[in-house]
Amino acid sequence: MTRVLLVPALWLALALPAAADKLSLNAISNYLNGLQQAKSPFTQINEDGSISTGTIFIKRPGRIRFEYNPPEQTLVLAAGGEVAIFDEKSNVGPDRYPLRRTPLSIILAKNVNLNQARMVTGHSFDGTATVVTAQDPEHPEYGNIEMKFTSGPIELRQWVINSDNGSTTTVILSGLDTRARLNNNMFNIIARLNDN
Repeated sequence: MTRVLLVPALWLALALPAAADKLSLNAISNYLNGLQQAKSPFTQINEDGSISTGTIFIKRPGRIRFEYNPPEQTLVLAAGGEVAIFDEKSNVGPDRYPLRRTPLSIILAKNVNLNQARMVTGHSFDGTATVVTAQDPEHPEYGNIEMKFTSGPIELRQWVINSDNGSTTTVILSGLDTRARLNNNMFNIIARLNDN
């Protein structure tokens, strides 16, 4: 019951600032290509309605780190073309799979071009933010990512991952700090494996 009540309150607390109008795909592509390093607190709404929080670190191209707050004991790393999910409660190694099989690869690509044929399946303005739904045009079966951007200046505020297995995960950012300087070792999957 608490979770059901929490979600509307969460959305109100994280209400997006007003924006003038719909951003162009070129403007959003340029913004993502210029986003080199950033970190932000995040709130994640999981498929089962549960809520997780933590800090996200992005270092483009190709690297991302999700550090979850207790009681979660999960760390998600993407680097070197793969994603690894470490669960400290598990006695087995991390789940690992190719980054290109996830819609996050669109944000982390070296060169983002949302005008690429068949990449964008939705581009709208909800009165507050520009909403772009994108997929890998060569592999739409991998799922898609629905991103929300505000303007003045442009900022990525939220994304929803619709995965190939039908699950949905929402990540809400509390404000990207683009002045962050992130060490490459933060994203090193092999080093993390050796630590365990």
